[in-house]
This record gives sequence, C-alpha cells and structure tokens, in this order.
Amino acid sequence: MSAIIISCQKPERIITNSKDYTKYLEKRENQVQKKASLELHFWNTKIKKDSMQISAMSRAAQMYSNLFQSTGDIKYLKQAEQILTKSVEIAAIKKERYLLALARNYISQHRFREAKTVAEGAYELHPNKASRMVLFDIYMELGEYDKSKKYLESIADQSDYNFLIRLAKWNDYLGNLDVTIQNMEKAKAIAESSKKKGLMLWSYTNLADYYGHAGKIKDSYKHYLKALQIDPSNSYAKKGIAWIIYSHEYNPEGALKVIEAITETNQSPDYFLLKAEIAEYQKNKENKEQNLKAYFKAIKDKRYGDMYNTYTALLLAEEYEEYDMALQIAEKEISNRPTPQSYILKANILNLIGDHEQALKIAKEFVIDKTFEPEANYQVAQIYKANQLQDKISPIKKDLIESKYELGPVLSQKILEL
Repeated sequence: MSAIIISCQKPERIITNSKDYTKYLEKRENQVQKKASLELHFWNTKIKKDSMQISAMSRAAQMYSNLFQSTGDIKYLKQAEQILTKSVEIAAIKKERYLLALARNYISQHRFREAKTVAEGAYELHPNKASRMVLFDIYMELGEYDKSKKYLESIADQSDYNFLIRLAKWNDYLGNLDVTIQNMEKAKAIAESSKKKGLMLWSYTNLADYYGHAGKIKDSYKHYLKALQIDPSNSYAKKGIAWIIYSHEYNPEGALKVIEAITETNQSPDYFLLKAEIAEYQKNKENKEQNLKAYFKAIKDKRYGDMYNTYTALLLAEEYEEYDMALQIAEKEISNRPTPQSYILKANILNLIGDHEQALKIAKEFVIDKTFEPEANYQVAQIYKANQLQDKISPIKKDLIESKYELGPVLSQKILEL
C-alpha cells in the first residue's frame, strides 16, 4: 500500500464533533414543512375551482416549492408547476412575475430550454433586473456563457446580494475559486445585515460548498452548522456534514448515521447514490447494489423527467455496461444542455465502449480548457490514458490529487492508478 493511500485514510485532524450536530439528527417535527403546509392550507382555501385568485395561487406555488426543497418529494415541484402555469394563463397584470417563477420551476426540473423560452417571454414584457438574473442562470445551465456574461454585466452592482452570488457563480465557472469565495463572503455579509433568514441560509450552504472546494474544511463545517442553526431540518447542510465525515475524515460509518437521519424525512434519490458510493468504499457489494436498485426504482417515477440523466447514464455505462441506453441518455442531455459536463458524459461512455479516438475528439472540442470541474478533468485523464497520451496526464493528476476531498475517497483511489 502506498504512502499516499495511508495518508488519505488517516487525516491529520478530525474536523467534526458529533456533539455539534446530533441534535439536528433527532427525529422531530420539520418546522419548515409545518409552516409551509399550514400556509398552503390557508392559501388553498382562497383558491376555488377556476379561481382568479392569482395572489393566493402565487403563494401556494411558493409553498409547494418550499415543501419540495424540504422533503425532496417531486410531487410538490409538479404541483407548483401546475399552479404557476395556470397563473401565467390568467395573469392580466405583472405577467412577467409568473413567467419568471415558472422559469425557476423549470430550472429545478432541468427543463432548461423551456425555462429559456418562458424567461425570454418575461424579458420581452419587462426587461428588468429580475428577468436578467433568471436569464443569466438559464444561460449558464445551457452553456451559453457569452450571453450569461452579457446579462451579468447588465446587473452589475457590488452592493447587491443577487448580483454578488451570480458573480461568484461566474468566477467559479472561470476557475477563480478565491474570487468566488470573496464574492460569496460579501453576499453573506449583506444577508446577515438584512437578517433575512432565507438569504443567510442560502449564503451559508453555498459558501460552505465553496470552502470545501478550496480545502478549507473547517470553515465549510462551521457554515453548515450555521445553516442548521437557522433551519435544523436543512437536509443540504446535513449532507454537507456527512460528506466531510466521509471524504475528509474517512469515517463511512459516521457519515451513514447522518445520511440515514436525513432520509427519514427526505426522499430525494440522491441519497441512494451517496450510500452506494460509501458502500463501494467499504467494499460492501451487496449494500452498494441494494442502493443502486433503490435509486433506479425511485427515478422510474416519470415526474423526475430529465433531472437525473447524468447520474443514470454514468451508472448504466460503468456499472451495468448498458452502453446503448447510456449513450441515448447522454445525447439527450447534450440536446437539453450542451455544456462541457454533458459532452464529457458522452465522451466518457464512448471511452468505456472502446471508441477512444472519438472520445478524445469530443473532449478536445467541447471539454478541455472549457471546464475546471475535477470530475470532468478526471474523465479527460482517463481518455488520455486510453489514447496512450501519458505525458498529458501528469499536470491533471496533480490537480486531481489536490481535489481529492471534492472527488471523494473512491475516485481518489482511482486517481492514483492513472
């Protein structure tokens, strides 16, 4: 066993302390869910069949969206969509507001092209800051980065929270992680001074993610805890802590305790994938297979649409050698969102099939120097290896080793084999 592997398995320090977060894992009434359900009941009493109570419909749609975020239950996101679609149909004034809300709903469903059409309709009605922000978000998802930049420049304001979080996202795309963090820290300060819990919560969890990418694990952990102080039921923050326990401290059992607590109240298919990865790290083939089966059973629900295309295509190719089906999904994902991440998905599958030259061609044209995502770079390195371009792997390998926390222990072991 190499010295590198040994050092991976024995981190220099333990960051987390179960005393910090155990209280958030206890099964209790989800206050966010309770509040949303109560408010939803109130607004639904205001909405009658064929109702024109558009303000009530708007609030009900927001509550359904909140319930989706809290529970991971896809039915709530679809119910929000139904109400927003109706709102757009009947809105006589301020129609652009309902179009933008529908666009955000489509973004959550990974229906980016529909989101674009709807948001552009809102922009035509009222080319204000709100419509420009949503268009920035959509064009980033579609890989139309020049258009994203144009809209970002049009809303530039260093004192505005919504601009700063998008400037952070833009710099993350460019690979400027230090600048990304600086902008998110500015946004956090604005959120805290406003005392708006929603903005603070979003700032803490996103900043925690960025700190993790930068290797500032202690800061990452601290901000996930800050998020839980605001919302003790926040699944995203708990998942972030579970990842620290697993990927930094190499304690899969401790991470699973956190994940099991999350899945008592949140049914997102993501958690089956995380449990499957941890099972692979533990060399527990049976547990891994059980979780993969549970994942595929969950996403059979047609309401998920294209939300899990990337994960599904990779699993079909890597785990089950279902290459034709995996390629079909990859092609669909490229059609939905032609980003470097979508193209590397196809290239990776082609590489697994044995079409190494075509995989390299796609990587050169659409991926290399167009994304700084560690997982995409790992797949590029695999393509280089298959094409016997060993000299191109070394600089990538160095960066990947530095990104081992973000990639996780399973991929970190594979990096050493490049």
